[in-house]
Amino acid sequence: MPSFSDRRPSVLVVDDSALMRRVLSDVLGGAEGIAGAGEFRVVATARDGFDAVRKVHQFDPDVVTMDLEMPELDGLGAIGYIMSEAARPIVVVSAHAGPGTGAAIRALELGAMEIVAKPDEANRAALVRMGPELRAAVRRALAADLSHVSVMARPPAPPPRRAPEAALRARARFAVAVAASTGGPRALAEVIPRLPTGRGAAVLVVQHMPPKFTRSLAERLDSLSALRVVEADDGTPVVADTAYVAPGDYHMRVLRAPDGPVIALDQEPPVWGVRPAADPLFRSVAQVFGAQSLGVVLTGMGRDGAGACVRSAPRAAAGSRRIGARR
Repeated sequence: MPSFSDRRPSVLVVDDSALMRRVLSDVLGGAEGIAGAGEFRVVATARDGFDAVRKVHQFDPDVVTMDLEMPELDGLGAIGYIMSEAARPIVVVSAHAGPGTGAAIRALELGAMEIVAKPDEANRAALVRMGPELRAAVRRALAADLSHVSVMARPPAPPPRRAPEAALRARARFAVAVAASTGGPRALAEVIPRLPTGRGAAVLVVQHMPPKFTRSLAERLDSLSALRVVEADDGTPVVADTAYVAPGDYHMRVLRAPDGPVIALDQEPPVWGVRPAADPLFRSVAQVFGAQSLGVVLTGMGRDGAGACVRSAPRAAAGSRRIGARR
């Protein structure tokens, strides 16, 4: 039992699996043989959404880790209650297969700060290996400024008529590079659907998310936007009226090609600790599009500044035009 002088950030762990609750508590709160554990103080665990809401009020944790697929009240419902009644940082711990990815994107729109993917193997060893990623996500969530999070985010009005299909669109003459970190999916859901078509521009987005969640993010933005929004593929032509989201764990660049600019993806080392990162994209956009490019850095979620990929973006895009768009 920790003493009242224990100043470690407090955590509520929410999951319908007893194994998950136990292992997540160990990797966050400390257990013998788990390197790096003990950074946080797990004050309680909850088995479903109703239990989570009760224990948020009872224990007042600094941060909540939230499963999404639970009986009684699921994670999305719990996030809605928590963010409207007693807002605090929430880290979604979700499966990255099937409907779990789409629900995770909606959770970010409702106020969750970060996503951590559950491993495919549901055993203790695999769950312990996700410990460093989970602790890093909790640290980022704790650094977020909740004053920028509106209650129960709603999608914008239905988008105007869809732009022509890709085969009918010309290569982009202008490029908008967008970098976002913690809180970025919420900001992108506000910004991307409001971008006009018919200007000859393409939009290229780097958002730090786990692999396999970025496709669901692109699909969600596509459903809200007049622009076509896709998860980027290596070698894809950069065409107008299209937004490209960098896949999780891949840097994205723009390269010159005989017929016009194309997308290039790679897994070179992380930049400022993240992959994808803003630097490779912004440098390449500045080189290929020059004065016909615009850099947008979505900032404002962190108490002491945005994440590393956002901080480094202005340096990466030297020579291009830059705008810092506050959320």
